[in-house]
Formats: sequence, C-alpha cells, structure tokens
Amino acid sequence: MSHEVVSSEAENLILVNASDAVVGSLDKGACHDGEGVLHRAFSIFLFDADNRLLIQQRSPGKRLWPLYWANSCCSHPRVGETLAEATERRMAEELGVTSALSFAYRFEYQALYKDLGAEHELCSVFVGRIHPADLDINDTEIAAVRWLRMEEVDQLMQAPVDEAPLVAPWFKLEWQRFRGDDAAFLHQFLKS
Repeated sequence: MSHEVVSSEAENLILVNASDAVVGSLDKGACHDGEGVLHRAFSIFLFDADNRLLIQQRSPGKRLWPLYWANSCCSHPRVGETLAEATERRMAEELGVTSALSFAYRFEYQALYKDLGAEHELCSVFVGRIHPADLDINDTEIAAVRWLRMEEVDQLMQAPVDEAPLVAPWFKLEWQRFRGDDAAFLHQFLKS
C-alpha cells in the first residue's frame, strides 16, 4: 500500500439529524470546528481468530486526538457513499484489509478536544474478523497498532488517570456498550 494521507479536511461529509435522516453536507474541517456539527460516521472493531481486538494509535498529524488509542478503524462516509462503501474504503486505506462486517448498533455522541474542535457524530458500529498477517498499516494515518484480549481492553479503559494511556472518547463509549447493553451481541459474534 502506498503510505499517503488519504483523508482531508476538505472532503464533504453527510450531515444528519438524530434519526439519521440526511439534512445536508459540509466539509470535514467545518464539521469538526467549535462544538461540532452532527454528521454520519462509523466505527469498526476487528478481531483475529483468537478474539483479540486490533487497536490503533492515531497519527501525530491528526487534528483531533493525535496519538490517542482508538478502535481498529473509524471514519466518515463521504457525500455519495453508502456506509458499506465507506467502511470498505477506509479499512483498505488505513489497514490494507477487507472484512465482512456485522452491524452492532448506532449511537450519537459529542466530545470536545481542547480548543481545537470536536466530534459530534451519529456513529454506526460494526465488528469483523481479519488475519493479523494481512495488515498493511498506512503509517501516515496510524502511529502504531496492538492486538489486545478483551480483558486487556478492559484494563486499558480502567487504568488510573495518572497511568492511563490516551484513549479516544468514542472508543471508551463504544467499549462500554460492548461490555454492557450490547455484550450479548459481541459475545455471539465472537462465538461464531
């Protein structure tokens, strides 16, 4: 894979309301200015055959949450793209992989990052499986990756504040759902 920047502040994202109805479009930079404008997004959790989760450390060049640890892949569909097209594109761009994905749930969240902007997303969460050997990491998008067992992800989320690695807010929220309200879904997926 060529290791180049594959996303930009100028790409047009899909604005939605809380029911996921399209209400317009706006460039990514403007979507993340101030307190953020609600837009469609997705988040992917990729597991290997041993049920270890791939997590990524965001590139130091990211405007929001640089060098924070996040789930396997997350981004936004662009105007004219379906979620299926966008998830496939982004997994290939960032990780060099493809995976059949299963939809888990959708949720809305808003998180501010210092005075540099915010996420305000209606985020669809998916799970899938890949083989670690298939990874081809785009190092302009991702600083590092790790494979963690479920208990290790729990420890990452529960580390004392003074010892905690930097973890992206959406990753924390999504993992809480997978360990709470959506635990049955994840358990069933991991058994399959």
